[in-house]
Amino acid sequence: MSSTGTSEIGKFIAHDTLRDAQKEMVMDGINTLSKQGFLLAAAPTGIGKTAASLASSIEVARNNQNQILFLTGRQSQHKIVIETVRSINSNLDKEISEVKVVDLIGRESMCEDVDKMTGKCSCEDGIIESSRQSRRDDMKEYILKNPNHVDDIIKKSKKKKICAWATARSAVKECDILVCDYNHIFVENVSESSLSAMGIDLENTILIIDEAHNLPDRIRNGLERRAILRVFRDARDEIDEFLGTKERVMKKLDLSENRDNFDIRGINEALRQMKKIFKQMNIWYKKKQSDLIKSGKKDMKIPTIEFIGEIDSILNEDLDAKIDNKYTMLRKMIKQLYRVKVEQDEEEDEKETASTRLADILSISLEYLHNPALVLIFDLLGDEGRVRSFLLDPGLVSGPILASTGGAILMSGTLFPPEMYSDLLQIPENKRILMKEYESPFLGDKRPVLVAKDVTTKFTERNFHNTEKIRKHILSVVANTPGHVAFFAPSYALLQDILGDASWLPGYITIKEESNRMSKRMVNGYVDDLHRERRNKRQVLLAGVLSGKLAEGVDYPNNILDAVICLGLPLAPPSARQDALKEYYVQRFGNNKAWRYTSFQPAINSIMQALGRPIRKSEDRAIVILLEKRIMMRQFRNCLPKSIELIQSPDENRTGRLTRNFFRRHPDPAIER
Repeated sequence: MSSTGTSEIGKFIAHDTLRDAQKEMVMDGINTLSKQGFLLAAAPTGIGKTAASLASSIEVARNNQNQILFLTGRQSQHKIVIETVRSINSNLDKEISEVKVVDLIGRESMCEDVDKMTGKCSCEDGIIESSRQSRRDDMKEYILKNPNHVDDIIKKSKKKKICAWATARSAVKECDILVCDYNHIFVENVSESSLSAMGIDLENTILIIDEAHNLPDRIRNGLERRAILRVFRDARDEIDEFLGTKERVMKKLDLSENRDNFDIRGINEALRQMKKIFKQMNIWYKKKQSDLIKSGKKDMKIPTIEFIGEIDSILNEDLDAKIDNKYTMLRKMIKQLYRVKVEQDEEEDEKETASTRLADILSISLEYLHNPALVLIFDLLGDEGRVRSFLLDPGLVSGPILASTGGAILMSGTLFPPEMYSDLLQIPENKRILMKEYESPFLGDKRPVLVAKDVTTKFTERNFHNTEKIRKHILSVVANTPGHVAFFAPSYALLQDILGDASWLPGYITIKEESNRMSKRMVNGYVDDLHRERRNKRQVLLAGVLSGKLAEGVDYPNNILDAVICLGLPLAPPSARQDALKEYYVQRFGNNKAWRYTSFQPAINSIMQALGRPIRKSEDRAIVILLEKRIMMRQFRNCLPKSIELIQSPDENRTGRLTRNFFRRHPDPAIER
């Protein structure tokens, strides 16, 4: 159902007609943001949430002179935002100024070559200063004149021999909307440098956070650091190289009397200390490795104060002064590590030096030294011991940031339940908070969800008989589906167990299987393959893992998938980190919520992401089959939105009949076929 009345919901509407849910979301956004509040929108695919969030945010931003930051981790979403703003501008009355947008991605993707040591790019090499500024001004005008996707900005900048990244950042001060990654706001070492450089005042911003169900993990990942023993050795060698470089420069310039200006003494002392640290930590790592092997577990939690205390005691062991418990020597070492600059080989994948990586984990550990929200885990990387830091509570980062903004819209098709994300992200309780689930205008019978009651991936019930039944369900779907089928398993191991040598599948089926390290180009290539095979009237089984590259963050346009099969429940496997997370959440939210937030809901939301892949617009249709009887258990069923009706299938024969009947009701839409 659509509504044509748009005058009461602002001036920045992208389309002539609005669906009821879209109109509702626009009005909710305006009412919430006008009070500097927060809208948490569980908005399924197809209601037009991008256009709705932009319409309400621009309306409020123009009234309050705010700037909008549209945060997304998907480059495909960048294009959707740009196209939506173009539509908004084309519908504006003449007296209203058009919306200006800057589209920004990572520097490595916008600049051809960035020197790892100096941080400078080669985009403008050979351009004289007077010409450089005029070219940048021209490029800046081009960016702000019309909404342009970042790819167009990069191409145009190359022709002008000007830096696309620097020019786009300089245009941010004058734009209405900046489209960028979450990191610019929620990762401290990125936000500290980027926000001030672009002239962004967080207090004067409205945030739109797309695919907000990913935000808690993105924040956690922002504080994840790793340290194997080799990082101590490499940091020692880098300090030695850094010292040599400083001494050569000083000698070349005959500046021996200015040794203090070059901090030669401090670097020498850091080198001496790092040699001791490496030697002693070698003993510590071997002891931890032995303890882990004896425990028979894959990983173990180690007290943060033990890790920090070990290094601090090494630094202080030859000092006569009494230790002050302020970690003065350790903090001094961290500062020195951050100062280290060395040449890196072109072939090296690492963007940071070992010194920086070591400084990061020491700095983060010090910051959260007595805070249970961060844990250190010891495990093995191959044969080497490894220390990893994990932030358990993303709200410690997001809460203060969100509180300092002018409001935000957090939206996703799987932001469910919104209350959980409000808890996890610590949405400020002193502001207006609206948590809402919006109904899809077209899912219903166009995306039925079947649950097979006779199969499971529960470890104690995995056997040959169960595997054969799973395969029979898959065969019954493939045989009764006119087009492509996607099959997602909880892990690569289970995917291989089920597929095997694929001899059980019909010979006419083409298999496209996800690999562990697929690039974005490979993923896009698979989508192109689906379209080509459709034109050639060949059927494909697209095989991947839940929460993997093919099951999340990929658009499958033109109803290219006719059916989606999800196997099992992707529950987090037992680990020291998972135990620490559950223990922490029990303290914060109680036992029931802790189980839901750390185990049940993440597994269900992963499935919901996968089952949302095939339907992208109102004309699309697809059938979903969940091969897991545990879905019907109360603790998992309650994690699904009430709008999803489950149809139970007792065996593969019923699954086949239901699939066949579905496609009789909803025949081939004849798109590209």
